Amino acid sequence: MCAKKIAVLTSGGDAPGMNAAVRAVVRTAIDEGFEVYGVMRGYNGLLKNDFVPMNIRSVSDTIHKGGTSLYTARSPEFNSPEGVAKAAKNCMDNDIYGVVVIGGDGSFRGARDLSNAGVPCIAIPGTIDNDITSSDYTIGFDTAMNTVVDMVDRLRDTTESHDRCSVVEVMGRRCGDIALYTGIATGATAILVPEVPYDIEKDVIARIKSSSATGKKHFIVIVAEGVGGVEEISKRIEAETGIESRPSILGHVQRGGSPTLRDRLIASQMGYKAVKLLKEGKSNRVVVMQNSEIIDLDITEALNVKRKFDVDLFNASKVLSN
Repeated sequence: MCAKKIAVLTSGGDAPGMNAAVRAVVRTAIDEGFEVYGVMRGYNGLLKNDFVPMNIRSVSDTIHKGGTSLYTARSPEFNSPEGVAKAAKNCMDNDIYGVVVIGGDGSFRGARDLSNAGVPCIAIPGTIDNDITSSDYTIGFDTAMNTVVDMVDRLRDTTESHDRCSVVEVMGRRCGDIALYTGIATGATAILVPEVPYDIEKDVIARIKSSSATGKKHFIVIVAEGVGGVEEISKRIEAETGIESRPSILGHVQRGGSPTLRDRLIASQMGYKAVKLLKEGKSNRVVVMQNSEIIDLDITEALNVKRKFDVDLFNASKVLSN
C-alpha cells in the first residue's frame, strides 16, 4: 500500500524559524510513514501544482537560516471560492492527504477554507508581529525583537554622541508587542503602540523634558508601525524641546536573520505537533502556545479569540523609562 502524502507550505510574510518548522514537519512526517511534498510560494503553489518531493536531506542545514526555503507569496486568486476549489482539486488530484500551513491569521483562514473544501489542514503561527490572538507566541517574534534591540543599541551610540533623539519605527501594524518589549529592553524614553491612544505632548514631549531636567542628554522613542508618523513625531520633538531628532524606520530587516534558539525550538515543537495531529486524522486545527504548552485549537475558534494587550507591562514601561 502506498504511503499517504502530506504537503507543507509557508504563507504570508516570512519569519525566522519557518525553515525550522518545515524541517520538523518533513522529518516527523517521514518518521510517521508519510510521503512529504513542499509547496512552493504558498497558496500560489497549490493553484499551480507546484509540489516538490522532500526527504530527510531536503531540510538539512536549514534550521539556522532565516526566510523560508519554500518561498512565500500573496495569492489573491486563492482568496475566492473558485480559488479554494481549484487548490483543493489539485491536492486531491495529487493524492495529498493533508496540508501543514505555516503563516499568520490570513494563512489560517486559507487553511480553514481548504479544510472545509475537503483537504485536512493544520496551521502553525509564523509571524514576527506576535499577533495571533490564540497563541501566546508566534514563530519569528524572538528573532525580530533581538534584531531590533541590536539595531537600536547601534543607533544609541550615535544618538548619544550627538545628544540627539532617535524616533524608531518598528514593525507591528495591529500589534504593539515588538515596540513594547524592545522599548523596555532598550530603555526607551517613550513607547507608542496601536493598542493605546497617545497624546504626543503628555506621552512623548513631557517625558523627554522631564528626563532632560534630570541630566539626560539623548533619547530613544520606539513607535509601532501601526501608529506611524515617525517623521512628524520627530519634527514635533525637535520643535518643542530644541533637541535634534531623527526618524529611523527599521523596515523589513526585522524579518531577516538567523533564528534564535527560542524560535528554532518552538518552531520544531509546533512542526512535530502538526504532523501528529494529521496522523490522528485531525483537521481544521491550529497549533498554538498557551501557558508555555504546545496545544491545538479549532481554527475558527482560534480566529475568534480576542487579543489581550499587556497593559500592566505597558504601565511598567513608563516607570522604567524615567
